[in-house]
Amino acid sequence: MLIRPRRLIQTMLLALPLCCLSVHAQQANGLQQRMSSAEFKAAGLDKLSPQELANLDNWLSSHGKVTTKLVDSSGKPVFYADKTTRIKINAHIVGHFGGWHGNDQLTLDNGQVWKQVSSDAPSCMTGNNPAVKVKPSLMNSWLMYVDGCNGDVHVERVR
Repeated sequence: MLIRPRRLIQTMLLALPLCCLSVHAQQANGLQQRMSSAEFKAAGLDKLSPQELANLDNWLSSHGKVTTKLVDSSGKPVFYADKTTRIKINAHIVGHFGGWHGNDQLTLDNGQVWKQVSSDAPSCMTGNNPAVKVKPSLMNSWLMYVDGCNGDVHVERVR
């Protein structure tokens, strides 16, 4: 059976308002309608005034739902679900850096923790709180450059 493009477009245009009604109905339901009474009370929302609850509902409806994947299938954390958002990170190592030793784990001043995953390590000068650059590399890997080192090291984010 051949479907004409004009008929397909008409069908889609008729179906579109139904989809929008469903989304609008979901957003229009407030927390009290979306949660069980036990969940509503456990969250402490029963203590809010009607105006405070309406303000919270309005805020929630204006901020889209976000789904975050925290771990991959092997249980490892997923920090960059969208590969295109990987950007260079400039920070400093917290504390003393004594060079690379094969399995180092470093905490940066931005709260991130990275560990060395390659055995090859450049020669480095030791120092306190050296600046680092962590750059996306090929095949989902990362390279860390530490000021005072003669090269980079492959690293993996721990947290």
